[in-house]
Amino acid sequence: MPHKAEKLTDIAIRNAEPGVPPPLEGRRSAKPDSPYKLSDGRGLYLLVLPTGPKLWRVNTRLHGKQRTFALGAYPDVTLKAARAKCREVLAQVAEGVDPVQTKRAEALRKAVAAANTFRAVAKDYVDSKRDELDEVTIRKAEWLADKLSEKIGRLPITAISPQELLAALHIEQNKGNRETARRMRSFAGRVFRYAIVTGRADRDPSQDLKGALKAPRVTHRAAILDPKRVGELLRSIDGYTGHLATRLALQLAPHVFVRPGELRNAEWGEIELFNATWVIPAEKTKMKKEHRVPLSRQALAILNEAKGLTGKGRLVFPSPSASDKPLSENTFNKVLRTLGYASDEMSAHGFRSTASSLLNESGKWSPDAIERALAHGDTDGVRAAYNRGEYWKERTAMAQWWSDYLDTLRSGAEIIPFQSDVAEEG
Repeated sequence: MPHKAEKLTDIAIRNAEPGVPPPLEGRRSAKPDSPYKLSDGRGLYLLVLPTGPKLWRVNTRLHGKQRTFALGAYPDVTLKAARAKCREVLAQVAEGVDPVQTKRAEALRKAVAAANTFRAVAKDYVDSKRDELDEVTIRKAEWLADKLSEKIGRLPITAISPQELLAALHIEQNKGNRETARRMRSFAGRVFRYAIVTGRADRDPSQDLKGALKAPRVTHRAAILDPKRVGELLRSIDGYTGHLATRLALQLAPHVFVRPGELRNAEWGEIELFNATWVIPAEKTKMKKEHRVPLSRQALAILNEAKGLTGKGRLVFPSPSASDKPLSENTFNKVLRTLGYASDEMSAHGFRSTASSLLNESGKWSPDAIERALAHGDTDGVRAAYNRGEYWKERTAMAQWWSDYLDTLRSGAEIIPFQSDVAEEG
């Protein structure tokens, strides 16, 4: 059957008055002030309401039942646009698809995408890690999230392309901050993978960017590794005349080589002087696992001196301005600068590097025992559990040997090179 010519024109639609249908041959006159239809063919028509609105509708049959679908209002939807929408509806119906359900599903998808922006998913990801990571690591994650969100924060996470992510990273790289750009890409990857496992994304575009960034310039936390200069550093710390609790903390640092934040926040409730053990609770450690530190005689002597100074309080090394607050994050580095050590020469974190380097160089202690002493993570859960118990005896002996060795360096005695072929098992 030949297709009927389309009947409506823009002029006819504009001239259609509410409640007064134009006379058409063979059609009964409509009642005044009642809605009427202007047909365009193929089920498409304009419904003119007595109150003024002109609404596009299309009649068709879906699964054997008569259905009417709304296509919008004129003039927002023009005659040309209404015909295009009509063809789209008829095509869906021909495939057995309900256009209303399709529209609702698309609206829901868009609403979900709008809610799941990169910024929102990144926040959820960081919040999910608060019980696993220490406060400093969480703050760094929040900082990286903010950096990325400046460029892609408002975008739905499913809509972010590798090119858009790369553009955000290039902003930081072009400032000369290559390492920051690298960390941003790594963090973005963790956010995308979190979105995948939580059902909010299908892929991780950061994987397409491997090799796309300039390699960061290699930098290391400043640390003194020469034994003679370590002795000079220890003597400089002994001569510090500032806040006494700060001096004691810095004197203890090389003996226990824990992370600076763990030392600053040490509490007397964690120190077992009678067992010569410091038990750092899981919530204070970077790996969110309890860390036990064997205390040498020298470490105990420093702690006993601190006990007489701060033992009535909660904190071992409180701030000079408030006894209920720990030393500030920059305290140790400021003192090192005061003592004449530049930022590229020695840092608070450098005591760990000094211990790691010289203990490994001594050849006396197993690498696993040294790693456990440094509280580095072990990706193998069975191996990690084994190491925690197996190396305690060796770590205790190592702690005393290390403190004795530091005393030798402090005294300025002649330093005998390590025997690389000597190894002791604990």
